[in-house]
Amino acid sequence: MELEKVRPKSGRAVKMTDIARIAGVSSSTVSRALADHPTIPEATRNTIQALAREHGYVVNRAARNLRQSQTQTIAVAVPLGHEREQLISDPFFLRLFGHLADEISQRRYDILLVREPSPDAHWLGRLVQSQRADGFIIVGQSDQHQALNLAARDYRPLVVFGSELPDQIYCSVGSDNFEGGRLATDHLLRSGRRRILFLGPAELPQIDLRLDGYRQAIGDHGLSVDESFVLPAHFTGPSAHDAVRDLLARGVEFDGIFAASDGIALSAIRALESAGMRCPDDISVVGFDDSDLASQSHPALTTIRQDVPGIAATIVDHLFRRLEGEGTYSSTLPVSLILRESAPG
Repeated sequence: MELEKVRPKSGRAVKMTDIARIAGVSSSTVSRALADHPTIPEATRNTIQALAREHGYVVNRAARNLRQSQTQTIAVAVPLGHEREQLISDPFFLRLFGHLADEISQRRYDILLVREPSPDAHWLGRLVQSQRADGFIIVGQSDQHQALNLAARDYRPLVVFGSELPDQIYCSVGSDNFEGGRLATDHLLRSGRRRILFLGPAELPQIDLRLDGYRQAIGDHGLSVDESFVLPAHFTGPSAHDAVRDLLARGVEFDGIFAASDGIALSAIRALESAGMRCPDDISVVGFDDSDLASQSHPALTTIRQDVPGIAATIVDHLFRRLEGEGTYSSTLPVSLILRESAPG
């Protein structure tokens, strides 16, 4: 490993061979010790690292990485082909990013955050070819399934947060979205609700499975799905609020809402309150994610909790295994129903 040559008071540039001579070891041992290489005994590593600090050395990562053709960086990319106005400051994104950053930094890698608001079929290939990172985590499949498949044909260190799709060749890690949709709707039905809306962008991977779970639960209770109750709504903007407000203005009767995200659920509750309706007395609402806003809202939001720490840990574990040349299967993590005021038990 090369080191930045910080001149001591004598003015002479200290070399790695000086550290090796003082420690009584070879220069290669110094290099490995400063890189925390496990082949060097811990006591020796500690001694050499202490000597480096004493003589004012810091690791010159840029020089080392250039030599090894590595960046020591993981890119976390967010494609927004489905909703170009969505911000990465979305509460769920922020929570996931935080846990990903913790997992990546523990492995002594840096993080490059990429927001791609106008992806085309080759955006990911161009990003990979830029060699700005050693591996890539893609947060959400958006409408980019084919672009992800295209990149994964030739590039292994790539893991996607999302659902496993029938024809995918990339590795994905995500929640059991079908079971989450089923749990949420089953809870509403067991609470006595019968006319339940689904709000969300059902054309997207992950959300389509939440809708499938909604349909399954309704069927399990011997009821039929009213397709007019399946309403499109974006993650951002007023669409969820407007959809609920319009139904109420037309006198459509419903007594429950399953929303595809906490943000959509909270927007729906605001529409109910604006119309003089009470949640949960008149209409119960269940969200999805268990973002920080869910517990802080009024009423506090009943929701489906995604295991965000577990998702982040699994994504990063799969990615680093793939960086080592291993193969990894896609993983689906369990979800749980969190009961709060908007749809109590």
